[in-house]
Amino acid sequence: MIPAVVLMTLLWSTDLQAQSVSPPAEYSVRLVDGTTSCSGTVEVFYRGEWSGLCNRWLWDMMRDVKVVCREMDCGNPVAVSRGPLNEDGRGGVMMWSCSGDEFSNRWCDIKGGPGVCDGGYYHHVTCSESVRLVDGAGLCSGRVEVKSNQSWVSVCEADFDRQDAEVVCRDVGCGAPAALQGGLYGGGEGQTWDKEFQCKGKESLLLDCDTSDRENNTCLPGNAVRLTCSEPDDVRLVGGGSRCAGGVEWYDQVEWRTVGAEDEDQRNVAAVVCRQLGCGSTVSVQPIKTTRGFLVSCYGSESSLRECERSYDLLPGLTVICSDLLVQPDIFLTDPMGGVFRGHQRPEMFRGYNFTITCSTQPQYPGGSFLLTFTGSNRTQIQPAVNHSAAFLFPAADDSHQGNYSCVYDNYVFSHNFSSESELLSLTITASPLPAFIIRHVVVLLILLTTITTSYLYYKPTRRQKRVNRVSSMDLYVNAMEMVSLSSRAEAGPGEERAAQGTE
Repeated sequence: MIPAVVLMTLLWSTDLQAQSVSPPAEYSVRLVDGTTSCSGTVEVFYRGEWSGLCNRWLWDMMRDVKVVCREMDCGNPVAVSRGPLNEDGRGGVMMWSCSGDEFSNRWCDIKGGPGVCDGGYYHHVTCSESVRLVDGAGLCSGRVEVKSNQSWVSVCEADFDRQDAEVVCRDVGCGAPAALQGGLYGGGEGQTWDKEFQCKGKESLLLDCDTSDRENNTCLPGNAVRLTCSEPDDVRLVGGGSRCAGGVEWYDQVEWRTVGAEDEDQRNVAAVVCRQLGCGSTVSVQPIKTTRGFLVSCYGSESSLRECERSYDLLPGLTVICSDLLVQPDIFLTDPMGGVFRGHQRPEMFRGYNFTITCSTQPQYPGGSFLLTFTGSNRTQIQPAVNHSAAFLFPAADDSHQGNYSCVYDNYVFSHNFSSESELLSLTITASPLPAFIIRHVVVLLILLTTITTSYLYYKPTRRQKRVNRVSSMDLYVNAMEMVSLSSRAEAGPGEERAAQGTE
């Protein structure tokens, strides 16, 4: 009787355990074989088994991976890499029609079954684990949120500084903070984090930073941090003599690969490249021969190429020329007579003195010319660039020369005209140079007087000592001659002495 009861109890317990361990929901997502819970190979539970996510394209506008990271309760996607299909017999699935704003991949179209991958790849994704940027223009801008107690909360601006921003940008896979003043500004609603970061700026992850309790437990509404990071440094233009011209290359899995595009996508890809590099707008785009690279497709509004579609099909590469081809020239003020001095906010020039404004640029391309403009008037001067610079001489300063000057460097390169303008040079003309003139000459006279006085005091005792020494030497000489004379008379006889006296 007892064994039967025990057996029934065991069977009942086993049945409860079986009922409590239910299979994953259809279309569930997980990341496996990663270093953290927010990294690994993407797998989707489809028709009773875990299948790898694969596609001929690496990602569809980065939208699919944003949905995956969000469903895993992680931050924004940081990196995506490809890998070969697993050889364990499992099939693959594809995600279609994702906008990137979905909270789950269930809202996307998923297709699977035999042959669906068609020689494609499984994908390894890394999401930021503890920080994300939301409601921004791209993956590298938005309101800063950190993960706290399994929920995402905003960060108060008072608890955030430049070192914290550097770590956050690095953690989300972007470049350095664009600007401290321009990238951090108010906004955002809801709960804020109750800690203060103590980052040193060199940490790789925000989790590596120390934290401390906030001194003030209140955070004013609307003061959540919004951060703008520069785009990742994984795209470049090579062979054009400028960072804003040349063949497009994309860094992928420890090597640089050429970027190609279909004819209808070339202008869109070029626009994204120029935007990501901070090089303005597209001037021209031309196909070039290539040996290996990506096939990329963009809408043209993306912040960076990693938000575009790409595959490993090979098409002719692209040579892109952006509008900001020329580097910004320099402008500075000099004078040969010392008539320039530094005022409280800008250089000041004495009336009547001549001065020179020099324009110069880095040696990118030969030739070109400099246009010196005077803000607020039609006064302009043009000179050819000689050794990448030009000097504009002004013979006598007067009130009409007061104002703002700038150098505009023009050059004809790659069959197009390009220009780049310097910062403004603000010049003030003083009412009278007399006080400064007097001070300058008084200082010179004082220096001369001091030098003369010092020399006189040094040489005077020396000359006196020489004169005393010279007199002493004459006295010794006379005394010596008298002694010799007396000695000679003592040795001579009386006759000789009288003869000598007679002779005298």
